[in-house]
Amino acid sequence: MATNKNVYEIGPVKRARTKVKQNQSSTPTIHEFEMNKTHGQHLLKNPLIIQSIVEKSDIKGTDTVLEIGPGTGNLTFQLLNVAKKVVAIEVDPRMVAELQKRAQTHPKQSHLEIVYGDVLKTNLPYFDVCSANIPYQISSPLVFKLLSHRPLFRSAVLLVQREFALRLAAPPGDPLYCRLSVNTQLLAKVTHVLKVGRNNFRPPPKVESSVVRIKPYNPPPPVNFVEWDGLVRLCFSRKNKTLGAIFKCGPVLEMLEKNYKAYLSLNSQTLPDPLPNIKDVVCQVLDQNNFAEQRSRKLSIDEFLRLLNCFNEAGIRFA
Repeated sequence: MATNKNVYEIGPVKRARTKVKQNQSSTPTIHEFEMNKTHGQHLLKNPLIIQSIVEKSDIKGTDTVLEIGPGTGNLTFQLLNVAKKVVAIEVDPRMVAELQKRAQTHPKQSHLEIVYGDVLKTNLPYFDVCSANIPYQISSPLVFKLLSHRPLFRSAVLLVQREFALRLAAPPGDPLYCRLSVNTQLLAKVTHVLKVGRNNFRPPPKVESSVVRIKPYNPPPPVNFVEWDGLVRLCFSRKNKTLGAIFKCGPVLEMLEKNYKAYLSLNSQTLPDPLPNIKDVVCQVLDQNNFAEQRSRKLSIDEFLRLLNCFNEAGIRFA
């Protein structure tokens, strides 16, 4: 959990320099903060988009909602209107001060917890739903931090860069289908929900945006994710090549042989004498299971799972 010094109670605070054209916590406000490029700050200003995100989040009155990068609170207070509690994690102290100030006029101010800190370095609290306009540069590590959180949440509705959203949801065979697609879809159902144009932000980002919904599978699939990611990373290193071409190259075979020896050693198993020829084992797995001529960009999640299982049964490891 976050330390107490990073959790802010709602109360009087030193005000950050800001010019406010509206000051009601329930309506979007326009601020003249100088946005911090390091934090990727782009404030969502369109109330219709904000309301749509809240509706798509399907929040219940008993839910605790996690918001990441709340900024000045345009989405925060709409979430607070429908949730039991909102936990907002913010890295910019100016935004924290503005959130506290706006919260003082909200009837549910005691149901808002503001955590000052970097979300990637913060232990996440319990939450049912995550709803957020997230900084685009941390999109990938943040998605997997959320998906590794326990207990599992019900859903996350995230505003992200358009291309990132399309990669998350890309099906096999799509030009954008990649390691990110496979790893995310192993753990969750991903749906592209809404396109959001640049002019809905202040300042406008250089790219278009989208809202995606991520619903983790509960229970999660019974697979070692480190082992899984080792396979997927290798397969997508040259996704347009056949699996036969990828797995038969010298550096890959050397790595698999090292993994084979390390796995036996870690599990207190004696190395066979002579050692099996790793290339022969790999070729046998690919040929007997009709994978040799297939390409990573067209394999489904189930096919990747079957490929991993076939390799593991033959003693081939990827971590």
